[in-house]
Amino acid sequence: QVQLVESGGGLVQAGGSLRLSCVASGRPSSSYIMGWFRQAPGKEREFVAAIASTGRSTWYSDSVKGRFTISRDNAKNTVYLQMNRLKPEDTAAYYCAARLRGGTIYATSTYDYWGQGTEVTVSP
Repeated sequence: QVQLVESGGGLVQAGGSLRLSCVASGRPSSSYIMGWFRQAPGKEREFVAAIASTGRSTWYSDSVKGRFTISRDNAKNTVYLQMNRLKPEDTAAYYCAARLRGGTIYATSTYDYWGQGTEVTVSP
């Protein structure tokens, strides 16, 4: 079993930055791929970014590529999402997720564990 706890959300003006953190407990985080997803009101949860267990590979959605950076510190069992040049359309609840299984990294169905989410609001 893995527990995930996100933090770092908040209110920021457009163009600003936030850094989200996700701390994992239970099974060592180095065992699994970690991802960030987001869900805006009335919309489906969507993929944002993911990082391999070693940290050597990362993946991003087109909407955040070049603005967001995912990283991890396995010694601290923590994954980060640095969000720069934020836009109002980035407003959403952001969820951390962990997976051990294979399959596409872009689908919510392939992730085994989820955090409770942290809210990010970007004002115009």
